[in-house]
Amino acid sequence: MMSFVLLAQMGNEQVGWLSRKLLGVTLTSAEWVLWVLVVLSVLSIALMLERAVYFATHRLPNSEELALRLARGDFDAVRAAVSKAKGMEAAVLREGLAAMELGADTVEEVIASTVARERPQYERYLSFLGTLGNNAPFIGLFGTVLGIIKAFHDLGNMGAKGAAIQQTVMAGVSEALVATAMGLAVAIPAVVAFNVFNRQLKTLTSRTTALGHALVGSLRAERSPSTPRAVASGEAR
Repeated sequence: MMSFVLLAQMGNEQVGWLSRKLLGVTLTSAEWVLWVLVVLSVLSIALMLERAVYFATHRLPNSEELALRLARGDFDAVRAAVSKAKGMEAAVLREGLAAMELGADTVEEVIASTVARERPQYERYLSFLGTLGNNAPFIGLFGTVLGIIKAFHDLGNMGAKGAAIQQTVMAGVSEALVATAMGLAVAIPAVVAFNVFNRQLKTLTSRTTALGHALVGSLRAERSPSTPRAVASGEAR
């Protein structure tokens, strides 16, 4: 901080050309940083609500029951249950059941392709929340640094002494620290939302994979019993 005081107390004629130019830029009000953080905060809240609604409306609430029906081979009931449902789980079951006549191996490939296609729909905007959570504190810190530079520059121009110096510096620094607090206030909810949505996506992917395995396993079980019987009859002969 002493360097800021010395720079502020030096006349413009004692400062280098580049330093004068940079000082002229940094002496602008840091309020624009606060407005940037406010806009980012509103945008992040809107994206959080959008993602929360999307995750809530694009999932199967009865996936465990459907997995049991698949294991029993009740494909018609599962097909009816997911005919109008939204989300990765429903899409996997619909396309897997539509391709079941082509064999279990083909169904397995179809399931993998559907998961790869549907997953980016859930990941949309999550990178923005993660980036905002990581960088909003730095934006706030940038505003704080601008505010501190301006406070020391104003102090040098005022020529204050004694208690007036402390009062001027403390007032300027306290106003500058608002930007850091604002940056943290924007970053923390964004990081929490990013982690929550990522956890929900992992859970949803696991449930989708379980349904796919149940479908493929049921298809293979339907077509494999004839083989052991033939082997047993051959051994009896």
